[in-house]
Amino acid sequence: AKLDKYELLILDDIGYVRPNAKESSVLFELIAHRYESGSLLITSNQPFSAWDDLFGDSAIAVAAVDRLVHHAHIVDIPGESYRQAASLRWMSMT
Repeated sequence: AKLDKYELLILDDIGYVRPNAKESSVLFELIAHRYESGSLLITSNQPFSAWDDLFGDSAIAVAAVDRLVHHAHIVDIPGESYRQAASLRWMSMT
């Protein structure tokens, strides 16, 4: 309820660290609560097909993705990671 005052919540880099069962449950509850009531902006380097691992349960992953994509604008940025490319360039200079 404390987060309801914000029009937009930003969840950056979902899937970077695999959450435990309780954290996955809280994430699903947040997504379900914000569904049709508030905006979420989520970034991830993981495709939706890998979200089973994120939630630890394919049924919950499907339900979360279903809610997210229903009214979504999905921006897929293919290609190499900018940070990885910069790191490789820096390494080749040293």
